[in-house]
Amino acid sequence: MRYLLVLSFIFLLVVNSYPQSKYFVYFKDKGIDSHRLSKTSKLYQEAEQLLTRESIERRKQVMGDNYITFEDLPVNENYVASLESSGINIIHKLKWFNAVSCYLTDDQLKNIQNLNFVKSIEQVRSFKKSEPVEETETQQMQLNKSNFLLDYGASLTQNNLSEIPVVHDLGINGEGVIVGLLDTGFRRTIPALQSRNVIAERDFIQGDNNTANEGNDRSDQDSHGTHVFTIAGGYAPGNVIGPAYGAKFLLAKTEYVPTETNAEEDNYAAALEWMESQGVHITSSSLGYSTFDTGETSYTYQQMDGKTTIVARAANLAFDRGVTTLTSAGNEGSSAWGATFGGDTFGKITSPADAFNIIAVGAMTPTYAITTFSSRGPTSDGRIKPEIVAQGSNVFYGNVAGGYGSGGGTSYSAPIAAGVAALLKSAFPHLTNKQVRQIILESGDSTATPNNNRGYGLISAKKAITYPNISFENGLSIINKAFIITGGVNESTIKIFFREEGQSFLQGMMTKKNNYAYTYEVSSSFANKNVEFYFTYQDNSGNSYREPATSNFRFKYGSWAIDNILTDIYETDQLPSEFALSQNYPNPFNPTTTISYSIPVAGFVSLKVFDLLGREATTLVNEFKQPGTYHSAFSILNLPAGRQGSQFASGVYIYLLKAGNFVQSKKMMVLK
Repeated sequence: MRYLLVLSFIFLLVVNSYPQSKYFVYFKDKGIDSHRLSKTSKLYQEAEQLLTRESIERRKQVMGDNYITFEDLPVNENYVASLESSGINIIHKLKWFNAVSCYLTDDQLKNIQNLNFVKSIEQVRSFKKSEPVEETETQQMQLNKSNFLLDYGASLTQNNLSEIPVVHDLGINGEGVIVGLLDTGFRRTIPALQSRNVIAERDFIQGDNNTANEGNDRSDQDSHGTHVFTIAGGYAPGNVIGPAYGAKFLLAKTEYVPTETNAEEDNYAAALEWMESQGVHITSSSLGYSTFDTGETSYTYQQMDGKTTIVARAANLAFDRGVTTLTSAGNEGSSAWGATFGGDTFGKITSPADAFNIIAVGAMTPTYAITTFSSRGPTSDGRIKPEIVAQGSNVFYGNVAGGYGSGGGTSYSAPIAAGVAALLKSAFPHLTNKQVRQIILESGDSTATPNNNRGYGLISAKKAITYPNISFENGLSIINKAFIITGGVNESTIKIFFREEGQSFLQGMMTKKNNYAYTYEVSSSFANKNVEFYFTYQDNSGNSYREPATSNFRFKYGSWAIDNILTDIYETDQLPSEFALSQNYPNPFNPTTTISYSIPVAGFVSLKVFDLLGREATTLVNEFKQPGTYHSAFSILNLPAGRQGSQFASGVYIYLLKAGNFVQSKKMMVLK
């Protein structure tokens, strides 16, 4: 067990005499009523002092002035002291969970169960990491290095697959963004990493600030994390260049290599809390937790529901505070772990990839095929996983010896995707984590037909940067748009056409913001209205373009979300006061209609469509949602095989909303 490595020899003898297991001890309170959280209270001020300026500013983007919640208050030190006075060694204090992790003997466990401040005690679960996939040979695709300003060496293939070099050529490299990596350790002295901007690092295994190998570590302890760091942000021209080489980095050593012991679960949660407090914008973990060492308690597939594991719950809380979270989907695609649906085995997604708003990253080959090992969804509650894919086979990296190598695994596709997220945030700093997540999904190459093999498709830095986004200035909605096209765009030809939904289009000219971005200030006369728009422009050779090529972008004035294909993206600043399900519009319809609903509290939401015989046609929503008003598009063209288009007969259908205890249905009509 890992904790033995960092204790004295005398204490080793004591521990060996009294076997211990690791537990979470949850406290009943934090010394204050959760309904009486005052900004002037001592606890509130202590919580605020634990956050950096960057953390507070990021939180304000999504939480407003109420950026400190009850979860952020520190654990009660009197309770901690009481446990320590009985000889219990506290490993981590987890404020988000109002708990501590510690090793307990059977006698200690029995003694503290009845303490008046202890709410519950739960054994810490253990995990199996997404180990790299061994590959016997490296096949690097030969690409023309002269096409781009930087020399990527053998890492060109993985970068170019996600259209990263064209974004680098614009001067976008992750500058201004803080990226957090959670892994086995990091050897920063190698050529590809020695000039990277690491602002802080912490070892959550041995409790110090050194994430490289130490005396008690196995020789390959920091190997995997070093690979990941170079893939995400390394810089060694001619060998390897990571997408976010210009970013700042936070490094957390959370995994003990020799075993998948139960130490890693609380390490991950503690590391995520720490990174969030340090102002991190993007986090990436190459951890896939499912089955575990012999003798350890494992999670089941049914618990891959986004809300059960500590790591998924920690990821959810980080997202609530404005952090864009990414993780590897797992390498369970060829294993028997999971569940069977319709004769096929799925459900091999691991945790924290099952978390609600985390971006789970699957793996594909350089020739666009999904690797056999890449974990497939759905989650046990039916959500699509992974969200996106990146190259996860023959990925080139720097190694701890100072040389270079290649390998495979979703643990190597995740840092590529995290690097792309950092590029997007660097290009448009005003973006919230909700916007970053939506834009990345909208930019996949399978957005129109997402599935549990490749999610919304291959992540593209170019598509993400050029996808329009919304910012707010002086109470106005500003449309931001980047243009990346071979040969360059003719600036004088850039136009935006916009209208209130259902009205005639108006033409506007965009203002140049920098060398890649243009803006358009939408008149306040569109306040609270649904707006449609598209762009036209020419390249320097006179070729004409329209974006999107067909249909239009849509957004609700005052909301951040721009919709092209994805559903459920409209939001309103005023939260609804009650549950509501609206009549679909238009009705009757063919082929597409929109169903709107409101939820006043966060909870799990299900929205399904049935025929009059009670047979389910499709599921539109099946996930945890924050309070708000949402709009889901339903099209008879996007139904499962056998029910599409002409197979979906004219007639009356039922749509049913379930949200908590609220259940309501309405009728709609397909008219051909």
